[in-house]
Amino acid sequence: QVQLVESGGGLVQAGGSLRLSCEASGGTFSSYAMAWFRRAPGKEREFVAAINGRAAGTVYADSVKGRFTITRDNAKNTVYLQMNSLKPEDTAVYYCAASRVGLFTAQSLYNYWGQGTQVTVSS
Repeated sequence: QVQLVESGGGLVQAGGSLRLSCEASGGTFSSYAMAWFRRAPGKEREFVAAINGRAAGTVYADSVKGRFTITRDNAKNTVYLQMNSLKPEDTAVYYCAASRVGLFTAQSLYNYWGQGTQVTVSS
């Protein structure tokens, strides 16, 4: 069983930056693809970014491409999401997820989820 704990959320002005972290425990971290999803108020949860186990491949949602960067440190069992040029529409609860299957955007292929961290971007 893998446990995931997110941190780093908060309130930031439009144009600002935040870095989210997700620390994993209870499994072999490097064997999992990791991803970030988000749920904005009144909307469905959506894919944001993912990275494979060896950090050799990444994929991003079009809405964040060029502004967000996903990285991981397997020695620290941690995945990060650097968010730059934040917009009010980035306001959401951000979730970390782990997949045994591979690098995918579909939520159904992720086996473990964190509790989420709130990101609020003011205009």
